[in-house]
Amino acid sequence: MKKICFATNNENKVKEVWPLLQPDFLLLSLSEIGCHEELAETNKTLEGNSLQKASYVFNNYHIPCFADDTGLEVEALHGAPGVYSARYAGPQRNSHDNIELLLKNMEGITNRKACFRTVITLVGIEAEPIFFEGRVDGIIETNTRGVDGFGYDPVFIPENHSRTFAEMTLAEKNMLSHRARAVKKLVEYLRRRERK
Repeated sequence: MKKICFATNNENKVKEVWPLLQPDFLLLSLSEIGCHEELAETNKTLEGNSLQKASYVFNNYHIPCFADDTGLEVEALHGAPGVYSARYAGPQRNSHDNIELLLKNMEGITNRKACFRTVITLVGIEAEPIFFEGRVDGIIETNTRGVDGFGYDPVFIPENHSRTFAEMTLAEKNMLSHRARAVKKLVEYLRRRERK
């Protein structure tokens, strides 16, 4: 079984991705490889942040690794919060605060279109980093709904659905989420490569 590290300190993300990599890959968390520091995200793009995190882990811990960066892009807010989604309401990175600020900024706005976009960067497999993108379109609800999920899940309703991500089970969310779509591209690539 091939070992690969997911460069994130977010346990929710690890839980979401782990089943998608089974049974071919053993997914290691940062703590399992001995990395306990907070990974820097100082770029202005999702691609830049995911590359920064994956490269840091690979260069320091020498294990194939992937990292993601995800942004909620709201059309009426000109793509905000975007790359700043996790710290939209401040450096405390509090999901409740972020949602409150988002809903406040969208008061009176009828265009509720938004998309979640995830970029995954894989390093340590090829000479150059490889990027995978997943996207899901939807709308922003006017109030929070549901208790599952994390981040902006309680206010995001994916296209052609009536429930927020937070009202879905993990399995349901994994069928259509932005991160799941990017991870599936990553997994397909890794499996194709293994068959060569």
